[in-house]
Amino acid sequence: MVGKPRLIMSELFIEFFSEEIPPNLQISARNQLNKFLIKNLSETNLKYKNFEIYSTPTRIAVCISGLPEKIKILPVEIKGPKVGVPEKVLENFARSRSVNLSDLNEKKTEKGNFYFVKIKGKEINSEDELVKCILKSLSEISWKKSMKWSDYEMSWGRPLRSILAIFGNKVLKFNYEHLEASNFTQIEENSSIIQKKINNFSEYKRILKSYSIILDHTEREKMISDKITSISKKKSFKVSIDQALLTEVSNLVDRPSILLAQFDKNYLKLPPEVIRSTLQTHQRYFTLVDHRDRISNEFIVVTNKKDEKKIIKSGNERVVDARLSDASFFWEKDKSLNLIKQINKLKNIAFYENLGSIYDKTQRLRKMAYFISDQLDLRKEKIEIAASICKSDLVSGLVGEFPELQGIMGKYFASSQGFEEDVSRAVSEHYLPISISSPVPKKPTSYGLSIIDKLDTLVGFFLINEKPTSSKDPFALRRSAIGLLRTIIENNLTVGIRDLIDYLIRIYNDQGVKELNQNTQKEIIKFLSDRMKNILKEKRIRPDIIDASVSSHTNDDFLELYKKTIVMNKFISKDLGKNAVSTYKRASNILEREKNISKNGPDAVLFKQDEEKELFDKINDIRKAFSFKERKENYENHLKLLSETKLSTDRFFDNVKVNDENNDIKNNRLELLQRLCSTFNTFIDFSKLEGS
Repeated sequence: MVGKPRLIMSELFIEFFSEEIPPNLQISARNQLNKFLIKNLSETNLKYKNFEIYSTPTRIAVCISGLPEKIKILPVEIKGPKVGVPEKVLENFARSRSVNLSDLNEKKTEKGNFYFVKIKGKEINSEDELVKCILKSLSEISWKKSMKWSDYEMSWGRPLRSILAIFGNKVLKFNYEHLEASNFTQIEENSSIIQKKINNFSEYKRILKSYSIILDHTEREKMISDKITSISKKKSFKVSIDQALLTEVSNLVDRPSILLAQFDKNYLKLPPEVIRSTLQTHQRYFTLVDHRDRISNEFIVVTNKKDEKKIIKSGNERVVDARLSDASFFWEKDKSLNLIKQINKLKNIAFYENLGSIYDKTQRLRKMAYFISDQLDLRKEKIEIAASICKSDLVSGLVGEFPELQGIMGKYFASSQGFEEDVSRAVSEHYLPISISSPVPKKPTSYGLSIIDKLDTLVGFFLINEKPTSSKDPFALRRSAIGLLRTIIENNLTVGIRDLIDYLIRIYNDQGVKELNQNTQKEIIKFLSDRMKNILKEKRIRPDIIDASVSSHTNDDFLELYKKTIVMNKFISKDLGKNAVSTYKRASNILEREKNISKNGPDAVLFKQDEEKELFDKINDIRKAFSFKERKENYENHLKLLSETKLSTDRFFDNVKVNDENNDIKNNRLELLQRLCSTFNTFIDFSKLEGS
């Protein structure tokens, strides 16, 4: 008895070997190649058992196991053009299906007679389809930064040196630009390149391991993390690993070696942020801290080779000592410089072309400080002083050396010169939040200064038409807007944004800034509303509720918008929300069928039944409650009031004939329902809610 022929499964292994690619480009390329290969394999109907992808600074490797060596194409009948089309159309169709005109058959369908062609089933080799998938995937990779080299047209993150491609223990032959796929990889050893012949992925990993190369980026990251943890515990330090730095460093090396180094203890007198910036930001080292979060003079270096003679360790220590020596010099010099006297030096630092200098910005902030202090009931003298000196550290040598410490050093300078704690803190915290997840300022002087600083930036760039586009935001205005909104929301602040914008425009005009955009206020409010959508999405608010809330929001109270949305999302699936939505739906469905309804509102004189009067009174009670200042922010109660109209509305519909024979009475009842719906829509736009 002869069984079915066994389907032969094989492994595809590809390696792209290049010069060292920076971590961010490397990670992006790896993720893109992963995505595109899977997509293109799926579109080709190439099934596989397992998919692996790894990267090091010099190589991206993909292994796909369980691929068939042949692909079976099933027979299929394909519908073509309608009978009677020009012959040219018919010829094009036949050519596209690799058949002759004589192979086409007429067939009757419900929509008329059409040409059909039967495509015979066949088996094809997988190699051809795999090559197509690979080349297509490579063409789809988008590099944020790429290079061209020699006379080649190819671009890659860094010069691509070789391609290894093996399918079923044989070379998968193809060319990518000037490079031809082979079964050789390259390994750097003692500053020279060694070529190694590879037969399969297992052998490849074994050879790399023999040279201490760890292919798996996740394995490298875990190895580094475990070693840092081990050293920390052994030294009785707190285990504190910066994840972003860990990811970056693990993609900077492929043969990680962990070294414990140290710097002179005298440098511990420097602000810890200076030390941390020196070690982490500039040198990609890991800091060590004790259980009181005090930074240690010991630090961890991750290198790409073993340091048996301790040459690498001492070299890195010398680099750190030199940088900390410079920092110490600037620190001693800068902290004695009077911040007030430094303000005039800000005239030499441009804010942006056509927007004046940083000095001009501080003058705007000083004036805005008084304005917002009245809105938020802040101490005028504190926020004015903070606004005056908040940018003074930009002229210091220390911030010149460590620009990422702007504001932070200003806080230290202000504190050492005797400024109040609130003022010193505001100098640092007015830059917050610096990312979508970083904390917002929580102290009054800090959040007041933060709001006007970010709004000043938005107004300035919108005034001169330097607005973000869908793809570009060079001045990080979206980040400023989200930071502004988060500061308002998380501090529970009611801020008159429109008034602040108008006042800032006047100040800019007084400074001689040419107003190129006459719609600045309107556009900024719209811009902030769009950013609010992003914030609400992060809170996992239903999309229809976000749309209903933002589209109906007509004022500049973004705290109100936020709270209404949160309340609606909380109760939408509960009786409170369901009753409100169903009530609105019942009324709006009737209104949709009517045209030319008066906007004058219902006249109580025309009411004929008690149910009309009851519903009218209920609506008026709600509108009054919505307008009461002391009840304005009780949005849960507002929704409760809307929900409670269900009883009155149900009695109205059960007992009142809307389509009365008397046209005046009919129109009055429609106007009553219209008043009901418009009252609901002062909360949010109920028409945009699913099911309404």
